[in-house]
Amino acid sequence: MVLTLNLPHAWKLTDEEFASLASLNQDLRLELTATGELMIMPPTGGETGERNFELIGQFWRWNRQTKLGKAFDSSTGFRLPNGATRSPDVSWIKNDRWLALTPEQRKKFLPLCPDFAVELVSESDDIEDPREKMQEYHQNGLRLGWLIAPKTQTVEIYRPNGEVELLQSPLSLSGEDVLPGFTLDLTPIWE
Repeated sequence: MVLTLNLPHAWKLTDEEFASLASLNQDLRLELTATGELMIMPPTGGETGERNFELIGQFWRWNRQTKLGKAFDSSTGFRLPNGATRSPDVSWIKNDRWLALTPEQRKKFLPLCPDFAVELVSESDDIEDPREKMQEYHQNGLRLGWLIAPKTQTVEIYRPNGEVELLQSPLSLSGEDVLPGFTLDLTPIWE
């Protein structure tokens, strides 16, 4: 369950103020919507944490071998073109986009939308919250996104200029042309 803290319009946080707030509250996982709502995500339960670790492990191994880009965990903030600051569970950007960032930009919330993002629906999540995040990534330039819901064993696939594809109980997912050669084994996620 995500807690939303509505701030008065006059209190719209700047990038620096939000970064400072997040730094002062490192025990909280914070995101900022494009409309200025402060989102507070609780820690996940054990099963979701294990599934996230499995996702990261499989993705890390592929990225380490291919060296095609930079991979990030859920603690990385992305400042999207619409002004929101979001943190996907797993994300990735191509090397050329990473190299186009200044050293100073790399130290802060990254000022771009990832090329690839995964949101894993936890037991306590209302699926609409991560679905809204995936739609937001999609609208801000995401090239490939997966919304994985272990409870229902469904995956929503987001691609540019296309309809969301819904898969029921797939055993694996292809990284397509965005993540060449990557295949996510979903067996441990469904267990």
